[in-house]
Amino acid sequence: MKKYIILTFLITTVCFAQKTSLYCIGDSTMANKKDPEKNPEHGWAQVLQPLFKDNIVVVNKAVNGRSTKSFIDEKRWDSIYNQLKKGDYVLIEFGHNDQKIEDPSRYTNPHTAYRYNLIKFVKESREKGAIPILLTSISRRNFNEKGVLVPTHGDYPLETRLVAQEYDVPFIDMEYYTEKLEQSYGPEKSKELHLHFKAGENTFYDKDKEDDTHLSLKGATEIAQIFVNQIKQLRESEIGKLRKDIK
Repeated sequence: MKKYIILTFLITTVCFAQKTSLYCIGDSTMANKKDPEKNPEHGWAQVLQPLFKDNIVVVNKAVNGRSTKSFIDEKRWDSIYNQLKKGDYVLIEFGHNDQKIEDPSRYTNPHTAYRYNLIKFVKESREKGAIPILLTSISRRNFNEKGVLVPTHGDYPLETRLVAQEYDVPFIDMEYYTEKLEQSYGPEKSKELHLHFKAGENTFYDKDKEDDTHLSLKGATEIAQIFVNQIKQLRESEIGKLRKDIK
């Protein structure tokens, strides 16, 4: 009986150890939201787990309102770094809050601090044998009066692309693919991807809600699928076995 218990424990331990963590670091467009059964807002990494097989564990550490600077200053990155193991993945998507030039606790110059923070995430992930994947910020729904989708992220996506190129980091241009998504829906229907409600239409909002940055469940689900589709396009030499672990 004792041998059976020990053997069962060892098998369980080995199976657990074989699981690979997919850490997500970023801001509110990625983050888990409270009350997901009722809350219309979802981060796209919040709905990522069902798209992967069971041996991939999505660990969503993205937090509302965080920039690369505040994520590091609050020791959130340290807590992840200390847990990273060989073969894990780190999805890195910042920019929305690094733009907050009126807030010194979050703002970063795209060409200096933002760039070097991305490099820090990349280098320190690799120190632990983990695989970083750089992502540009997802697009905002920002159509002008002519129906043209106008970019809002300044030079932050450019610096993400440059760091990915210079440090040979697997890269997905989420800004580009989500621009295509917004454009495919058009100026009016694209509201479905975000949070547009009249007062009382949803129990979460007692006032009119017009949010073109954050995502509805529909928007989050579409973007999670875009991410997975793009992972399939990356070479196995870049991302290890992650592509094989997609359902």
